[in-house]
Amino acid sequence: MAHAPLPLYRRGFGQTMRRDAWWVQPLVVFTLLTSFVVYATWAAFQNANYWYGSYLSPFYSPELFGNSPHALFGPKPAWWPSWLVFSPALLILPLPGLFRVTCYYYRGAYYKAFWADPPNCAVGEPRKTYLGERTFPLIVQNIHRYFMYIALLFLVILASDVWKALWFTRPDGGREFGIGVGTLVLAANLVFLSCYTLGCHSFRHIVGGFHRELSKHRAQQVAYDCSSCLNRWHMRWAWTSLISVAFCDVYVRLCAMGIWHDLRIL
Repeated sequence: MAHAPLPLYRRGFGQTMRRDAWWVQPLVVFTLLTSFVVYATWAAFQNANYWYGSYLSPFYSPELFGNSPHALFGPKPAWWPSWLVFSPALLILPLPGLFRVTCYYYRGAYYKAFWADPPNCAVGEPRKTYLGERTFPLIVQNIHRYFMYIALLFLVILASDVWKALWFTRPDGGREFGIGVGTLVLAANLVFLSCYTLGCHSFRHIVGGFHRELSKHRAQQVAYDCSSCLNRWHMRWAWTSLISVAFCDVYVRLCAMGIWHDLRIL
């Protein structure tokens, strides 16, 4: 018995049968991501107040060239073009930024919030064709796994910054061990970023892949289970780490400006 093909129904932009406030989530995502991008861009171009004693803002770490004691290779190099704006953050900030931009969770979040592709589940979108991520520019999203390796390197660098934040300068010029509020702020940021990065889908695949029977490889099984545990909260770690890295810069910046005073706990 022949069956007539059913016509494909396409919703118009914003049309939906949902009765809940479906627009709240994409609106919140749009607001938070826009606020972060605006602040991070502003902070990166400041080239000032990004360090305070042994504290270094994660927006500027590692500081390759700069005017602070944390600069690895000294001040701005002579070969830097005079017409080009210089800031240590502009040399490194795009790398962790691209890790987030190509993140599987963030892609789903900003596709809805910025491109309305779709605005939310079961809500009509403003386009009638779907090209997916097989054409330019979205095919570039596939390099996420390579930026994941860079993100792992940044965790090591930020861990070094936390170690440096445990040492304070004495009045006689020597160094002494201590813990300040800034130390805890930088350490918490490292924990949140580690949970976000180590729970990444690409990292989970790397530590648990390449074997037909993972249970026969105990070390990889443990690593895979740990990464899977973090992956269950991947969305929460994504937002927590985004807010924490911005707050680190705010904390260091306000301390450097003399608005906040770092409290020594130990």
